[in-house]
Amino acid sequence: MEAAQWRAEWLGWNGSVLRWRIAGDLAGLPATELTLDGVVFARFPASHEGEREFEFEFPWSPSGHDALHFGVIVTDIHDSPYLLPGWDVRLGDPAAAPSTPTAPWAPRGLAKLAATPRLPVAPLPELPRISVVVPIHNSPHAVKNCIESLLRHSPNARLILIDDASTDTHIAPILDAAAKHRQVHVHRNERNRGYTASVNIGMRLAGGDDVVLLNSDTVVGPRWLAALKIAAYGADDIGTVTAVSDNAGAFSVPELERHCPIPARWTLVQAQRALLQQAGTRYPQLPTGNGFCMYVKRVLIARVGPMDEAAFPQGYGEENDFCQRAERAGYRNIIAGNVLVHHERSASFGDQRRAALGAQGMAVLRERYPHYEREVGAALWSFERRVLDWRVRRIYADGDATRAKPPPKPRLLLAADPQDTATAKLLATLSRSQECFLLRNDGDRVGLYRLEGVSLHAEDGVEIGRDADALARVETRLREWLVGYAIESVHARGSAASDRWLATLAAEFDIPTL
Repeated sequence: MEAAQWRAEWLGWNGSVLRWRIAGDLAGLPATELTLDGVVFARFPASHEGEREFEFEFPWSPSGHDALHFGVIVTDIHDSPYLLPGWDVRLGDPAAAPSTPTAPWAPRGLAKLAATPRLPVAPLPELPRISVVVPIHNSPHAVKNCIESLLRHSPNARLILIDDASTDTHIAPILDAAAKHRQVHVHRNERNRGYTASVNIGMRLAGGDDVVLLNSDTVVGPRWLAALKIAAYGADDIGTVTAVSDNAGAFSVPELERHCPIPARWTLVQAQRALLQQAGTRYPQLPTGNGFCMYVKRVLIARVGPMDEAAFPQGYGEENDFCQRAERAGYRNIIAGNVLVHHERSASFGDQRRAALGAQGMAVLRERYPHYEREVGAALWSFERRVLDWRVRRIYADGDATRAKPPPKPRLLLAADPQDTATAKLLATLSRSQECFLLRNDGDRVGLYRLEGVSLHAEDGVEIGRDADALARVETRLREWLVGYAIESVHARGSAASDRWLATLAAEFDIPTL
């Protein structure tokens, strides 16, 4: 069937709602996809209707730019899939449907600060300490990779490794080696207690710490823990924060319930860094979390108690039940789309047993929470979640082999005078391995600049002013830059006082100062 058998037209744009119509023959309408800036944003199933009107609301811009470029394609046609020509509109500016196709669209990058990040009410070091609890049962290769990534990317966290009576003899030496690190505590169950009981043991061993539940077949990346904690303390009513993954069911990005490989030309760390820098901090909300990587506030554990190991002894449902109890206690469960954690999945159980355990757990959840599945389904198609998946599709497109865009580098914020000879030489050296941002006093404002080759590109700025709130205003904006731009290190080359000031602000988010 050819696309010419269907007729389509744009109907209008009121500044936030896009409308279009598709009419077809008696066989009905095909499955279609709404594209934004050339990337799939929403999918619509085939219909037996001969004509249908569609509308989709955009309360804010997914890209961070006011200019939006829409298109509609037929899902299963790849030769000339566009059913409607591109249409350029602006957010907040109503427009009538175009009578002729718009000019070819020029790709834009994602805006660095698509949303102002919600910052914690207190510096991270003043908030509860974090213990990462990792239940372990066999799968030595996965366990070794997990521990190595934790030691590399979580230097300030306490690691609690729970060996649930592993039968593989390779596990013991791996844990013995890990135990030599001061931050690692190894606990060995005398008998196999099951996943949920092991999690509860880890929570108790963590004392008064916040807890991150982490599967032993995961690999974490740059600033994963700080980003989770920043998300968790963006509001008092947030109880849990779950990362996203390449393979974690409803928490897979950019496609739900699928294994989503990272771009072939990127390493895992580069893909993790790309999401950290560009996925944004508008955190979708769900009625549940996922224990493959879930941050849990200690105050929530004190409020609702531990996981239910009697109902879910081997896992697969225990975190869903816990998060439902959290909701009933007035807490929210959110997704940190800027934290990508690799997940092998089924490393300990295997696909067949995992499916059986999942079915058993879901039966309990349906009995306890009759509306659970419907609420999860609705949340998975929320605007915030669609935006997250769309941004990851955009990010991964940049990593495609057909594009020349280089892989993401760690970001460094440098406070110095770019005209200084020593600073210029330093920037030339650092820019080979890092993406450099420059903080500069421009007299009446503090400016943030990105180094592009040998030139500086203005990113943002804040007026200094001479009022009593001037310093607080500058500090607030700098905190937003440190988090929103995913700065991984700070290098100060100014006066001693300004260096201490910048180092203090960076320390609030556990960012090292060189």
